[in-house]
Amino acid sequence: MGQINTGLLRFFSRLVPVFLWACWPALGQSSTATVAYVAPAAAEDQAGFDARLRLLSQKLDQTQAELDKSQNEIRELRAMLEQVLQKVGVPPTTISSAAIQSGESGEALPGRFPQSQQEEASSATQINQDDWQVVNARVEEQAQDKVESRLKYRLKLSGIVLFNAFGVSGQVDNLDVPTTAVSPIPGASSGSVGASLRQSILGLTGYGPDILGARTSGDVQLDFFGGLPYSYGGQTSGLVRLRTGRVRFDWANTSVIAGLDVPFFSPNMPSSFLSVAVPGFSSAGNLWTWTPTIRVEQRFDTPHSRLKVEAGILDPTSYVNPYPNQRVPTPGESSRQPTYAVRLSVNNRDESRPMSFGISGVYSPQRYYGGTNVSSAGGVADWKIQFLKHVELSGEAFGGKGLDGFGGVPEPVVPGDDYSYYGAAAPALARVKMFGGWSQLKLRVDSRSEFNVGIGSGARNSGELRAIAPLDPALANLSPRNDMLFVNYIYRPRSDVVLSPEFRRLRTYQLSGIPAIADQIGLSVGFLF
Repeated sequence: MGQINTGLLRFFSRLVPVFLWACWPALGQSSTATVAYVAPAAAEDQAGFDARLRLLSQKLDQTQAELDKSQNEIRELRAMLEQVLQKVGVPPTTISSAAIQSGESGEALPGRFPQSQQEEASSATQINQDDWQVVNARVEEQAQDKVESRLKYRLKLSGIVLFNAFGVSGQVDNLDVPTTAVSPIPGASSGSVGASLRQSILGLTGYGPDILGARTSGDVQLDFFGGLPYSYGGQTSGLVRLRTGRVRFDWANTSVIAGLDVPFFSPNMPSSFLSVAVPGFSSAGNLWTWTPTIRVEQRFDTPHSRLKVEAGILDPTSYVNPYPNQRVPTPGESSRQPTYAVRLSVNNRDESRPMSFGISGVYSPQRYYGGTNVSSAGGVADWKIQFLKHVELSGEAFGGKGLDGFGGVPEPVVPGDDYSYYGAAAPALARVKMFGGWSQLKLRVDSRSEFNVGIGSGARNSGELRAIAPLDPALANLSPRNDMLFVNYIYRPRSDVVLSPEFRRLRTYQLSGIPAIADQIGLSVGFLF
């Protein structure tokens, strides 16, 4: 429209001088002297008048061309708007020039459809008001100012406010996120109930400039599962904890990632909102422990699949640090070598039905107090297979020794001391074979509803455990095996709200006696932002 107004202004600015010049002889007919002087001049300037008229015609043609161009642009914008509304479920018939005019006149907010058009579209397509609010929020999100970093690069804030209410039958190691069942204590209650928001997550993702052809980015996640403060009501408040933090350099087929991350040789995680601060099956077949990592990923594309080769080094982790405000080296760190890992995976290129299968090898040298060296190693297989359009199977399996610092099996119970440094028990425990795995079946009903059923188990060789149990009394309390089963339903009524009831059962075996069993049932309510 701005181009049309400018063209018309130029047209009239040229038309007025021509009109006055053409009418000037008629205005001067009352003077004979003037007539006698002007008549020959008018004859001489006839050619100039024709030239001005031709120039005026050219200007009119140019203005008409600009008008046609503007009309074409308006039609293209209207077609684009129809396509956008079709994607969100609004029929093209609801788009009218009145809606565009109301937007131009300021009757509707930028990025928001007029209320009359919303009501018309809602009645035509049976879209409820909540859906319209989501559409309007997404449109306004694109128009509003984003969070800015100090260097003015794009910064994205995300996270979830997660409320969990639960009831437990039996005794567990952690009421908020139980990972093992505990043998009943005489006189103790047979169960408990509680609620928590400690698993809420706050995340930041930043996008930086290209460096040597690589796209740079970084992200960090925090939760409130870093411990319990010594205060009134401290059992529900929680302390802030660093979950993960990564820096990425991404080329077309190569990526370099450094940071606190999940083990890249164990990429799959169960779907559960009742267990977020500690992933599901953390002591029942899932190698999950976040640890500082540097890795390189190389991708090789074929017409139907993508082959990935990943290799990296990890900071060897351990179960406990006996000094809350002081970091001491773990057996892996005392070896003066990192943990080495490599993973090979095959992935299909159909985003609608993703499938992958990977195998990994892990090697972690360890040095214990007194100069005892142990070479820990293991192998991992992971999979994610979509059999049908709505059915997906995922999971992992592992075997090895000395990898229990990454989780997957019940933790040792060593009160008040670091098990890595006492006597001959620690290196003997690192030599005990361990194995386990988990698998989850997911049924997606539609984009809002899904059901998940998962089962996992993590174990140490019970015969080898009994052989080393006399080395230290603490080993007598070490569980040789832990099983877990869960069933949940995840419902997303809107893109920013999630509701999920879940049931899980834990069965933890002992070196002697019957296994301990505990059940948990809970409801998760989350708001994503």
